[in-house]
Amino acid sequence: MEHIPTAEWLTQAASAAERQGSGSLLRVVLVVMVVGCVLTAWFLLRGYKRDD
Repeated sequence: MEHIPTAEWLTQAASAAERQGSGSLLRVVLVVMVVGCVLTAWFLLRGYKRDD
């Protein structure tokens, strides 16, 4: 294993992140949005339940 200076290592890591894109971050954001919408709908709609 060769020694890579810190600045070069950071540059390589940044370029690798650019090539990968924001796929995993986008998935996390979408999952959090869906769960938040479901919880918000449940919280708002539970008040409309009728006890006849």
